[in-house]
Amino acid sequence: MYAVIKTGGKQYRVSAGDKLNVETLPVTVGGDVAFDQVLMLTDGDNTEIGAPFLPGVTVTARVVEHGRGEKIRIVKFKRRKHYRRQAGHRQNYTRVEITGVARG
Repeated sequence: MYAVIKTGGKQYRVSAGDKLNVETLPVTVGGDVAFDQVLMLTDGDNTEIGAPFLPGVTVTARVVEHGRGEKIRIVKFKRRKHYRRQAGHRQNYTRVEITGVARG
């Protein structure tokens, strides 16, 4: 069984036991979080698609850690103009482990 959830403006295909990085959530490490914006649920041959969300379906997860992603380099350069700018960015994330998909 798997579901497609929406969190942080992105969509993820998840099933029980999956670990994934999502946008930062205001939950402490070891805490539980429930995602109620479920777009699709598949159980064997049965597939339910929400319009836009499925009512009564939740995906539960446990927060494993908070962290920061790899550094991304931003470079702006214009040739022959003595213009060069460099910057970096590290996106914060929350790593969660999906504990279950429940109806009801």
